[in-house]
Amino acid sequence: MTKTHLLWVDDEIALLKPHMLFLEEKNYKTLACNNGLEAIELVQSQRFDAVLLDENMPGLSGLETLQAIKSSYPDLPVIMVTKNEEELIMNEAIGGKISDYLIKPVNPHQILLSLKKILHQKSLVSEKTTKSYQQAFRQISLELHELEDAEAWATFYQKLVYWEGELETLEDPSLLEMLTQQKQEANSRFASFVATHYESWMQGNAASPILSHQLLKEKLVPILQPKQHSLLVVIDNLRMDQWKAIGPLLNPHFHTEEETSYYSLLPTTTQYARNALFSGLTPLQMCTEHPQWWKHDHESGGKNLHEKDFLETFLSRHTIHEPWSYHKITELQAGKNLVKNFTNHLHETLTVVVYNFVDMISHAKTEMEIIKELADNDKAYRSLTRSWFAHSPLAALLHKAQQAGSQVIITTDHGTLNVNKPSAVISEKEASQNLRYKTGRSLTYNPKDVLSVDEPASFGLPALHLNSQYIFALDTHYFVYKNQFNHFAKLFKNTYQHGGLSMEEMIVPFVVLRPR
Repeated sequence: MTKTHLLWVDDEIALLKPHMLFLEEKNYKTLACNNGLEAIELVQSQRFDAVLLDENMPGLSGLETLQAIKSSYPDLPVIMVTKNEEELIMNEAIGGKISDYLIKPVNPHQILLSLKKILHQKSLVSEKTTKSYQQAFRQISLELHELEDAEAWATFYQKLVYWEGELETLEDPSLLEMLTQQKQEANSRFASFVATHYESWMQGNAASPILSHQLLKEKLVPILQPKQHSLLVVIDNLRMDQWKAIGPLLNPHFHTEEETSYYSLLPTTTQYARNALFSGLTPLQMCTEHPQWWKHDHESGGKNLHEKDFLETFLSRHTIHEPWSYHKITELQAGKNLVKNFTNHLHETLTVVVYNFVDMISHAKTEMEIIKELADNDKAYRSLTRSWFAHSPLAALLHKAQQAGSQVIITTDHGTLNVNKPSAVISEKEASQNLRYKTGRSLTYNPKDVLSVDEPASFGLPALHLNSQYIFALDTHYFVYKNQFNHFAKLFKNTYQHGGLSMEEMIVPFVVLRPR
């Protein structure tokens, strides 16, 4: 086993010989010196994994030595081991980016624990995570065959998301590959479950999960209060794992009042799911009751231009007449402007913000090679989302909401899926262009790749013709027309799409936050 090399700097180094012998037994090789100047020379001439540093030394002080070491080797861990208990010295040391601060007298085990935390935490966590997942693997496989209702599926999916986050930190990708296989099997069973129960859900079955058109009535209306400002943020295309990536960034500012999920309805797209969310209506009801705002898939023009109108009818139906406003953010400056003017909305009971940036990432990935490189898998996609959020106007907006004491609700309209299996489709010209679902007449497809719906009304969906049908992509399939099949199969492979049937697209987050 390779030894860990330490430098211990202390003007009373002879008294620490027993500590060094103890560390030697634990595979730490320690070189000692008794002043700061010699320590700086040694660090420049030899490789050390960590430095143990006293503060009270003749000549250069510990803090001066720390500054010199860090200026040349900022990543070298330094542990201050000193008798000095002055708070000012502690603050200076912490400000100098020490890795730990130990007060003498220390016992060898204290030092060993500090070294393990600093130098070996990643490997120890990796070892523990590996053992834990190996134990959980069989339990997950057994549980997968026993899921009987929508709530159980949502809980199970969150468990998969948890393990995905844990395993992505490991250098060995084999366990993550095992989890990916489990998720593929789960998505296959999930599709069968949804196909069996979706029609009864749309009819209001008691065992139905909360669906898009029920979300605001069930989860938002009960927590609105006339004299309490609430900020509803709908981050388009936000998956559960992406929420788990950005959620910790909000922990310093908010308490989590509720963190749960709901089901996006089919198709899992903005036109259907987000319009349903704001209107409180199924797509069929929207088409029937508000034909002036609904566009069929083959019709030209924007399909989600009337979200504010739909929301207004919803609020009116539920007798919510207090001040409210709606904002759609599709570019950077609009986000900055909303942050700047946020205080103008604090008199409102409800401020609704649709933030499209995550959706822009996923769609840009289809055509921009740089985005493909930045987010070529789920791990990278989560990392990109977290990096964007940390520096976005949305993060600044939420910070302002916290300062104002606003209640914050964060959710989405649907998730997205990385697709890699092209599936050939033949259709008439008026069929929809989405890669994860199609609607139209005379669709020809591989039945193994889809959930087909021949009676759209049973799924709460409008039909342009009597014999119109819908098909939804299963697994990681995406639909490609046979004309120029190879070109488009290559173009869209390994891109993020939505509209189909998977846990990632359907089971999405709903979170209520209270300011700290």
